[in-house]
Amino acid sequence: MKIKLQEDVLKDQNLAAEFNREVFKKNKILVINLMSSPGAGKTTLLEETVKALADEFTIGVIEGDLATERDAERLRSLGIKTVQINTVGGCHLDARMIAKTIPEFDFQTMDILFIENIGNLVCPAGYDLGQNYKVVVLSVPEGNDKIPKYPVMFKRSDVTIINKIDLLPYVSFYLDEAQNDLMAINPQAQLMALSARTGDGMEKWINWIKDSYQRCIKH
Repeated sequence: MKIKLQEDVLKDQNLAAEFNREVFKKNKILVINLMSSPGAGKTTLLEETVKALADEFTIGVIEGDLATERDAERLRSLGIKTVQINTVGGCHLDARMIAKTIPEFDFQTMDILFIENIGNLVCPAGYDLGQNYKVVVLSVPEGNDKIPKYPVMFKRSDVTIINKIDLLPYVSFYLDEAQNDLMAINPQAQLMALSARTGDGMEKWINWIKDSYQRCIKH
């Protein structure tokens, strides 16, 4: 009976993911599911990304947190439509949560939707939200061991961002080692090293989003 219950829950989740995907595809919206551990810099990366893209694209954000709207308020201050999801203890967003936010957006006028997932390198990896791409952010203070220790997250992500490279002189993190570990787990993944704070390396990330948007609207 427990197995059947689990199957039913996953079936609902997967159906919701397909529903979301169809809505996004119909409206030609690029959807990026942004994941990381707490403190890796997802919100700062989103702030700087929005600033770089706002002149060319209409952007929306779904902000996931266990509690508070602090990160959502930071994004709203940039004039970006941001919908908060508080999971009240849940360790990830799921497709049903995303589906409930759809009526709050005007997708006919939107180009890009970012979903900032709960800070966690385990649970979010297993849930399809209907996104085009999964992106995981790893900050250099977290150390080189995170990629091999949390292989499912990095295996299922299309892009791995190494954030806070401005701190490389002060911590024991090695980009070559991160690249080798990632390629061993996910040879198709892209790795981008940047600092959202200083802007170093951001151009590659911004160009990847622009190229991904073009691919999105052609299909």
